[in-house]
Amino acid sequence: MFRTAVRNVLAHKARLLMTVLAVMLGVAFVSGTLVFTSTLSDAQQKSSQKGFSGVDVAVQPHRSDAADATPGPAPKLSRALLDKAGKVPGAAGATGTVEGFTAIADKSGKLVGSGFSSRGRNYFPGPDGKDDRFPMTSGTAPQGAGQVALDSGTAEKTGYKVGDTVRLSVDGPVREAKVSGIFTTEDGAVAAGGSLALFDTATAQRLFAMPGGFSEIDVKAAPGTSQEALKAAVDKILPDTAEAVTGKKLADDQAEMIARSMDSMKTGLLVFAGIALFVGIFIIANTFTMLVAQRTKELALMRAVGASRRQVTRSVLIEAFVVGAVAAVTGLLAGIGIGAGLRALTGALGTVPDGPLVVAPSTVVASLLVGIVVTVLAAWLPGRRAAKIPPVAAMNSVHAAATTKSLVVRNAIGAVLAAAGTACVLGATAVGADEGKALMGLGAGLLLIGVFVLTPLLSRPLIAAAAPVLRAFGISGKLARQNAVRNPRRTAATASALMIGLTLVTGLTVIAGSVQKGVDKMATDALKADYVVGMANRGPLSPDVAKKLAADPKVTASSPLRNSPARIGGETEYLTGVDGKAIGELTNLKFTAGSFDGLGEAKANRAVVDSGTAKRHGWQVGSTFAATFEDGEKGRLTVSGVYEGNDMLQGIMLDTSVLAPHQKHPTDMQVMVKTKDGATEATKDALVETLGKNPAISVQDKKDVSEGIAQMVNLMLNMLYGLLAMAVVVAVLGVVNTLAMSVFERQQEIGMLRAIGLDRVGIKRMVRLEALVIALFGGVLGIGLGVFFGWAAGELIGASMDTYELVLPWGRMGIFLALAAVVGMLAALWPARRAAKLNMLAAIKAE
Repeated sequence: MFRTAVRNVLAHKARLLMTVLAVMLGVAFVSGTLVFTSTLSDAQQKSSQKGFSGVDVAVQPHRSDAADATPGPAPKLSRALLDKAGKVPGAAGATGTVEGFTAIADKSGKLVGSGFSSRGRNYFPGPDGKDDRFPMTSGTAPQGAGQVALDSGTAEKTGYKVGDTVRLSVDGPVREAKVSGIFTTEDGAVAAGGSLALFDTATAQRLFAMPGGFSEIDVKAAPGTSQEALKAAVDKILPDTAEAVTGKKLADDQAEMIARSMDSMKTGLLVFAGIALFVGIFIIANTFTMLVAQRTKELALMRAVGASRRQVTRSVLIEAFVVGAVAAVTGLLAGIGIGAGLRALTGALGTVPDGPLVVAPSTVVASLLVGIVVTVLAAWLPGRRAAKIPPVAAMNSVHAAATTKSLVVRNAIGAVLAAAGTACVLGATAVGADEGKALMGLGAGLLLIGVFVLTPLLSRPLIAAAAPVLRAFGISGKLARQNAVRNPRRTAATASALMIGLTLVTGLTVIAGSVQKGVDKMATDALKADYVVGMANRGPLSPDVAKKLAADPKVTASSPLRNSPARIGGETEYLTGVDGKAIGELTNLKFTAGSFDGLGEAKANRAVVDSGTAKRHGWQVGSTFAATFEDGEKGRLTVSGVYEGNDMLQGIMLDTSVLAPHQKHPTDMQVMVKTKDGATEATKDALVETLGKNPAISVQDKKDVSEGIAQMVNLMLNMLYGLLAMAVVVAVLGVVNTLAMSVFERQQEIGMLRAIGLDRVGIKRMVRLEALVIALFGGVLGIGLGVFFGWAAGELIGASMDTYELVLPWGRMGIFLALAAVVGMLAALWPARRAAKLNMLAAIKAE
């Protein structure tokens, strides 16, 4: 039986090629994902470990989480503590670190990098006048406020050299400094494409709002002293506001964080690999069903000469094992190539540190198991079905047609699954976003499986609807329609592959378009301001920016948005400081009670709150509540208005005059601006000029805000389209496979059609139209399900996004349906050509 199975594999190489390709693509996706994420994780972890190589013990600020604790930022570390830490037993010295966001402009005035990985730190020289963390390759260390040193990567990208003047920004205002030196570093963020600027310690402390203090103290152990022993010694000198952590723990925590971040990426990619494999299962099952059907007489003869049912099933599974093993090995090799390609791409973009390609043993085992198990499981049902056919019935081919009973049972099961799935999805839309996610996922899976099971039943009426169109193609069109419904199981398996891919693509498109519409409406409804000004990295903004804008004659109203933590009712809440007199002109919030009136009155201590916060605390207009500000001072605020919040504006708002006295280093999140001439390009350019053409500051109108979010949504959507393309490619292979085998099964019929006058062009047209009908059938089902799932998911999103509005992308759905048609036509090229080339006499004689 083993020899027979191997012989059958070798005898049907061409027929099994599509199955091998389908499995190979899925396995390649799996192995490529595992190789890429392992390589990325290994490179980042090693880079991170290098960054901690000079740190034996790190002293960091510590803030109490007690209910009565001061809610402000963690306290800074003093110079006195630094000196003490460097002198504890077992310490060889201590280094004080100050760091923060630092945007660097290139020679054309544009921001270097994305902004999020642009950092600035202090150069802390030791007794020899050097900081071993940052060896200078040219020039000298920075000295005084007018000098800065750049990392070699940034210098290479921008073309800056020692002596050049560079424009930079820390919190808003543009600063100029001379490049004193270029240095190298093992900092992981820099290795991943970030930028690092060094200042002398006094300048860094002033720029990063830590005069005389440090954000971290790194203690170096003397030879023979362990990190744990040094930590124990350091712990003895620490105040309650600081804690010590060993360098090993910092590295381990960083490695764990990197591993977690890679896990989420790996899970997301593997989901799409699973989709591709799931689609591939239909192709495998279809292929083995037809291969077994073609060999029915052979299997019956084997049964007649003594082979048992188990041996017949086993022979089919051995074939599947061989096919799966070949596909798994080739998929693994292709996946390693994909991982290497992605690694080279990210390396060229400078987004990850350098490192070797990592092919873990678990990757090899997982890839081989996935390929073999998926193929064997998909082939098990056809093999079992073949073994159950009585030898005499098989010899007479009376088994060929599916029984009415089997279709009735299938339809009943499909109807139950589809009904249960629909009920779960509808139920999820009624219970809310948090509780409904799991129920929605369960319902979507059940409904998708139910529709797949019902596809043979649905194929007849839906394909029959295409009859009027197909009549225009004469006898070829009529035959194509009849062939498409002749074997509803095979048509269903072929169409389902396309259906799954289009369901996901359409659902994602509906959700993305609807979210974007909601964002547009939110920006229009919530803001009257013409512009929103903020940092490129969404970091803290200097109050000087708001003052400059307020002084501009083109500006008629402006207000900062300033966050400050406070303790209210034993919990940390964030207060938002605004210009109480101007905020009403800049926002369009709907008040359920009260208003902004009186918010800007001196010493009024008034606040307006969103309805969610008011409900949570039981507040209404006139209520007063106690608040502990970030400096530890306590005060009472009176609620003067309750408004309906949204994702852009919510929380507790009060005038900056009430908040500022409690902030040692006040910073803004954004500044809202209204101008005389409204939102025009000229006005925007003038505001940019007012702010010194600062690359670190973004000036956005409502359209820019919406487009910025749209760009992120579209980027994510395009990535998902790219990932789902793998499933569509597998679906194409399924259509090719089905048609090729269908042509093989119908050799006699095609030969007879040729004999009675249907020419080669008519044969080609018949096969192509059959493929077109099947592809459009799958496309219609997929788009219909995608719209339903998109609507249902939107109901969950709408529960937390008031401006969410369902948008049906008719244009894109038309494109998707057209692409399904193109897929069907392209997939039919080879089978149609093969059918047209059949020798009519040989075909008529074929068994």
